[in-house]
Amino acid sequence: MNPELIQTIAISALPLIFAITLHEAAHGYVASRLGDKTAWMLGRVTLNPIAHIDLVGTILMPLVTMLFGGIIFGWAKPVPINFNNLRNPKRDMLWVAIAGPGSNLIQCLLWAVIAKFALIIPGNAFTTPMYLMGRAGIEINSVFMMLNILPILPLDGGRVLTSLLPGPLSYKYSRSEPYGLIILVLLLFTGVLGHILFPMVDASVNLIFSLFNLQ
Repeated sequence: MNPELIQTIAISALPLIFAITLHEAAHGYVASRLGDKTAWMLGRVTLNPIAHIDLVGTILMPLVTMLFGGIIFGWAKPVPINFNNLRNPKRDMLWVAIAGPGSNLIQCLLWAVIAKFALIIPGNAFTTPMYLMGRAGIEINSVFMMLNILPILPLDGGRVLTSLLPGPLSYKYSRSEPYGLIILVLLLFTGVLGHILFPMVDASVNLIFSLFNLQ
């Protein structure tokens, strides 16, 4: 196996696991606070990555996309949420949805702190891997954040749009959900998804690098 690929996997594994795990746990936590305890009762409001891992989406798809370069694409097992249990289903759907990308934004900032710390401490055997892992954390979480705000169901951006649209339009839009994953995979393998996401991800990463004065 290519040594550079092995290094990429080693550096990216921890940020990727945290990005997926915290994203899903955040959905379940906010849902539980707003009235739906489904994810909580099923043990999905947890930092244990095993509870969120999907064999294809969390392991195989990221490895394939990493092998071929470009965007590291993947997904976890969706957190089960019964929106009818929310105190105000249409409004609260928005807060449950944005909790996931919000967790990725926070992780971007935390990984930036780690990367900055690696730059300012005296050089040793750990500073370079720490810096590279911090960079990977920023990039991976930026991808997850920007991917999930796309207005395609079942992505979080689609949930937000469903919440914001007036009743009849919201219902009509919600009926597109069964086709969402097919649309995403087609966009990914035709290269359209990259053309949409790369400028958004680059802007996010560059802004964070600028704020923390990273190299």
